[in-house]
Amino acid sequence: MSTAERLPQRPAVSRRAVLGAAVVGGAGVAAARLWGGAALDRLAPARAGQANLAGRGDWNSPLGGESAQVAQLLRRATFGAGPAELEKALSDGFSKTVDRLIETKYAPPPAFGGDAAGRLNVGQLQQWWVTHMLTSPTPFAERMTLFWHGHFTSDFRKVGLQTPFIYWQNLTWRDMALGDLRTMLKRVTTDPAMLRYLDLATSTGASPNENYSRELMELFTMGPGNYTEDDVRAAAKGLAGWVEPRPAAITPDQPVAGTFAPQRAYKGAAFKYLGKTAQWNTDSVLDQILAQTATAPFVVTKVLQNFVMPAPSKDYVNRLAAGFKSSKYDVKTLMREVFKSPEFVSATAYRSLVKSPTEFMVHALRALGAQSAAQVRLALAAAPNLGQVLFDPPDVGGWPNNEAWISSNTVVGRVNFVSSLLDSVKAALPSAKDAHRQHLDGVLSPQTAAALNQATDDHNRWLLVLASPEFQLK
Repeated sequence: MSTAERLPQRPAVSRRAVLGAAVVGGAGVAAARLWGGAALDRLAPARAGQANLAGRGDWNSPLGGESAQVAQLLRRATFGAGPAELEKALSDGFSKTVDRLIETKYAPPPAFGGDAAGRLNVGQLQQWWVTHMLTSPTPFAERMTLFWHGHFTSDFRKVGLQTPFIYWQNLTWRDMALGDLRTMLKRVTTDPAMLRYLDLATSTGASPNENYSRELMELFTMGPGNYTEDDVRAAAKGLAGWVEPRPAAITPDQPVAGTFAPQRAYKGAAFKYLGKTAQWNTDSVLDQILAQTATAPFVVTKVLQNFVMPAPSKDYVNRLAAGFKSSKYDVKTLMREVFKSPEFVSATAYRSLVKSPTEFMVHALRALGAQSAAQVRLALAAAPNLGQVLFDPPDVGGWPNNEAWISSNTVVGRVNFVSSLLDSVKAALPSAKDAHRQHLDGVLSPQTAAALNQATDDHNRWLLVLASPEFQLK
């Protein structure tokens, strides 16, 4: 473990803040103390122009070996692995495991349609999805659904719970998660929850609403600086005319798209959009977006920041973006290239990403074999303090990423969640003998190693493993 080179200084989590609010008891205090000093520095992803954390500070990358590569794949493409899953993946090897994850058709979740009229309870909806993350035989599909949930985001507060629209969106995002971006964008545009969330359902050719057209370009496809305000207004005209499904078409567990009302569409003269003059409609607007040079790199960057490293190089982005565009924006092809790229298993990538609260809690639940309704509710109760409540993003930009997940408050929340979860497991607690190898690659900071060596029982060992800075990384 290398300690020769210090990381750049940045505000650290206050040890006093963590100790003062975190769990009491010997192991709880020991777990909290792991967050003193430079612990937050170890969780700070590198910014552009900086070296990443791997191989610096408190640990060296083990990714020269295939077993560590497989473990990293399962941390990032799923929600961590149980012993049987890890054994199968190690037996298959890295490349075959990538192919299996990507090619296996997703297992649909059990039906959840609310009451007979389709009205929803958001707490029950959150529990339904987290339970499926825990139990699904195709966790990669859930990981991708979570990614798109943060990218093409909507919130239940504006969409409402009187219809099944926000539930339908989850089903749709899962179904399209590995399709082609062109088809995805059409489904996103006509998704009833999105129609309501970004006001496209109120937009007409005579009075276009610009909310969806702006976010379609800025947040979903091209990124800021790659379009003008005239383009926003033009796209709004071309996209106008969609309305929510008629009430008679709504059944709780059968998603349907919005419908197009020609009388509400733009009927004027041709106009310019992204440099081209034409009679624009939804399909041609989406095609023009995909023709822009900014689109593939923007989407690829978002994928890499979620699955590989926080600051991918321009050459890396452009290489994968070229393949993505030449594949006609096939997401399955992109994800295969992401996982099989040399950068994914490079020392630079190792522990360079912070688990989102959902990833962290689901991994902890899976590690302990905790799948009961009461244990899932512990995660849902902890979620607001950790900064991520499913179906309730802070804004249309979704959730922040990586270092934004870690603060003195969220560290306290993570430690306390682990403590509460362990209390719920009690007699069913699995052995922690190999927990540090299975979930931390056996690669520990001196502080974590020393604390584990002093732990006296499985409860304390699990607390130290799951609350460690290392476990927060993927």
